[in-house]
Amino acid sequence: MTMGDSPGSTVDTASGGSLAEARAVANKPASVVRFKAALRRAKRRNAREPEIDFLNITAMLDLMTIILVFVLKSLATAQVAAQSDDLRLPVSVMTSEPSQEGVIVTISKSQLLVGDDPNPIAQLSSRDQLAQTGLDARYKRTGPNDLFLVPLAKVLGDYRERDKLIRAAKGLDASTSEAIVVADKTTPYRVLIEVLFTLGASEFGKYHLMVVTGKKSP
Repeated sequence: MTMGDSPGSTVDTASGGSLAEARAVANKPASVVRFKAALRRAKRRNAREPEIDFLNITAMLDLMTIILVFVLKSLATAQVAAQSDDLRLPVSVMTSEPSQEGVIVTISKSQLLVGDDPNPIAQLSSRDQLAQTGLDARYKRTGPNDLFLVPLAKVLGDYRERDKLIRAAKGLDASTSEAIVVADKTTPYRVLIEVLFTLGASEFGKYHLMVVTGKKSP
């Protein structure tokens, strides 16, 4: 209490200070509660969905399968269409798409091959002999006049057994298989007949002859 101050004013000053402190103490818990409530609301607003930390393997496998099939078909088409001095395909006016199904039988000027195996199953002799009696008698079952080619039939038998299983698994007709014949344009008719005869005897009932599409001669 200072000089000149009345007792009443001293009481008022003391009372005013006590009331302010009381209000501060009373308001403090409410401020903390509001702060915590605002913090919770901010956390809820800023909350994000959990990130996906795994890969969808099934979708990736489907995509890789599609890419693999496309690449294999492209390679098969490129392999069949490849030509050299030993193999020149005949020209045709047909415009249909070549078949992608079937075992490939290649008849070049000098050898007979099946599939992608670079090792020939038979060597071709001179054109004069091929035109008369076809392939050499050592490749045939009963002699030079026979049409059945034993080495070709043996390899085709292996392809046929695998194709049966594939067709059965796909729900397709497994009673016959298909073949793509890639023959040089100078192949004698007798040789072509021997190859087709052996294909038929080996249960390959559908053939596709590979040609080069060209314009019709005037």
